[in-house]
Formats: sequence, structure tokens, C-alpha cells
Amino acid sequence: MEIRKIVLTRETVYAEAGRKAARPINRAVAIAVIENPFAGRSVEDLSPLFDIGGALGDRLMPELARLLDGKVVAYSKAAIVGTLGDVEHGHALVHPKLGKPMRAAVGGGKEVICSNVKVAAPGASIDMPLANKDNIWSFDDFCTMTVSVADAPRPGEIVVAMAISDGGRPWPRIGKGPITS
Repeated sequence: MEIRKIVLTRETVYAEAGRKAARPINRAVAIAVIENPFAGRSVEDLSPLFDIGGALGDRLMPELARLLDGKVVAYSKAAIVGTLGDVEHGHALVHPKLGKPMRAAVGGGKEVICSNVKVAAPGASIDMPLANKDNIWSFDDFCTMTVSVADAPRPGEIVVAMAISDGGRPWPRIGKGPITS
């Protein structure tokens, strides 16, 4: 695995819609810009990317969780594949093995880790859908973090991102569980 760059960002939201949050909401993201070993060619077996995804999680998630003092409520993962790759390269990185180190770093996580993958040019952004790690029906914890790297992905690269949050939206008003009608 060839890593060109790692970006770690933490944001704290104090207010939204002109109203102070009940408490600050912290979100953090770890982004790795890696070489795409399959750029520019069609490959049937993408399993080497499975292991790269797992290794990125092992390397980045412990440090990412420390940015929120281990108080993680929600999580997400994403990939932006450079234009010489295909969308399946990103899915191979984020799905088969990345979840295990993410769950280990956040102390569990019974629910699916929401994700997003696309092919795009350098500087493209991607929306990371955050959802509660233990209760997918916790509507108040639904949130989105938009991330980008100004010079990535280059055509032969992939941006891989893992995001966590210690809460949902700063001023939620839709309830905690499934709505039935």
C-alpha cells in the first residue's frame, strides 16, 4: 500500500440555525490518499483491496477515536476513486474488511456502517452519512459530514475516509425511533 497523504480533521459544532447547541457536537475524519494498484486496467479479483482497507482501518482508527476521547456515537466510511479507476475499487476498500477495525476502535457497533463511494477528479467532495453505531433507528444521530482533499484523488489514486461523531445534529427535532403511520 502506497500512501501519499494522511489528513486528520476534527470539527466542533456549537450552534446551528441561530440556536446554541445543547452541547457541542464533535466530528472527526481520517483520510488516506493511496495509490490505486488497479488504476487503468480491468481486474476481476479485487481482494488485495480488501486487505488494504483493513490495514488502513488498523492504522488510522485508533488515532481517530482518540480525537473524540473514545466517545463515539456514530460512524461512516467513504471513498473517492480517481478517474483511472472504477467505483468497485472504492467499494472493495470500504466494505469487506474496513468495518472490523472501525468497530474495534469505537468499542463495538452493532449496526451497519453507512458509506458512500464515487469516481471523481481531484478536489471533489463526498458526503459521509453518519448514523448511530448501535441503533440505526436513532434519527437524532443522522448527520452528514462532507469531506474533500484539494489535490486528491489524482487519476491513479483513491481517497479513503473514516468519520466518527460523538453525537448527531446539534438541534434535532424529529424523534428517536421509527415513525409508523
